[in-house]
Amino acid sequence: MTRVWLTCAAACLCPFWFAARLMHGSAVTFKVGMASRTFTPKEPYNWRGAKTHGLLTTVWYPALPSADEQPLSVPGLSQIFELGSVASNAAFPASPAQFPLIALSHGTGGSALSLAWFGEALAARGYIVAAVNHPGNNATEPYTAEGFSTWWERAKDLSVVIDNMLADPEFGRRIDASRIGAAGFSLGGCTMIEIAGGRTDPAAYLEFCASARADAICKSPPEFPTLAEDFKRMSASNPEFQAELRHARDSYRDPRVRAVFAMAPALGPAFRPESLKQISIPVEIVAGQGDRNVPIASSAEYFRANIPGAKLKIFPGQVGHYTFLDSCPQHGAKLPPLLCQDEAGVDRDEVHKRAVELAAQFFQANLR
Repeated sequence: MTRVWLTCAAACLCPFWFAARLMHGSAVTFKVGMASRTFTPKEPYNWRGAKTHGLLTTVWYPALPSADEQPLSVPGLSQIFELGSVASNAAFPASPAQFPLIALSHGTGGSALSLAWFGEALAARGYIVAAVNHPGNNATEPYTAEGFSTWWERAKDLSVVIDNMLADPEFGRRIDASRIGAAGFSLGGCTMIEIAGGRTDPAAYLEFCASARADAICKSPPEFPTLAEDFKRMSASNPEFQAELRHARDSYRDPRVRAVFAMAPALGPAFRPESLKQISIPVEIVAGQGDRNVPIASSAEYFRANIPGAKLKIFPGQVGHYTFLDSCPQHGAKLPPLLCQDEAGVDRDEVHKRAVELAAQFFQANLR
């Protein structure tokens, strides 16, 4: 995200939380509740230079029919994103007794709330969705080079969230521990490949970027313009990062996660084909044909070609990378182009609707 997103998202550290409610006809069954948690894993933990030593997590979940959903307005944030209505800390419905759990991973420099459209829509369909802010790589506090560079640690964040959601006094008893999935966008999509069993290799990524095949995935992201240089500098001269780098090829597979849904997944070149071929759980991928930030040839299509049984849906035309963020108002305050400006003919709400329908069908089929 850009720093304007950081400025607005900083407000989310206070008790105000938001969601962008999507109603899709008969598919919507439940009112949507929202709660927040801060999970603190046992030390030592790799906080990636972040000041906050806790995993801030937003939870969307099915609420009882009488839940009072109220529109939320977050100062600054509501001028950028369309905000919806949720029932804060509402009670669960009496039945069913348990619901599937989806762990959700945001894109690089974003936050849990940048995927509110997805979390709330799944909650309305009967899922508990727990979205974590990844340390050093989220827009609610200053970014760190380690947070952007140590991408393999993100899957561990999700595993900690799953641990704590299952142990939570309120949520634990309402989660069906046999039906756990995960979803993510951009670098969060890369996190899906890791938690499914793929192993990254930074050397493979550097080899790709030094070759004639190099594309936009080799450039520093807009959220951290010096990342490529910082990664090389830390790899050569930072002992702490060098120690972290030695764990990049480790497995971060969480066997509790039975299926993953990846939206515009990034860093395809960081995975060697033989690693991807070891993935044995269902994987579904969606991406935009017009993605200039994460070209589909080297990531989405590459994952589909090398992960056994993986499915891929390409949204045609000019659907871009940031189309998978929350929708923005049609008028009002000046909106940041990076976050809000889709190409002509792209209906972000419609893309969201189709992505949610695909995700719901995917999880329904694979989390039985």
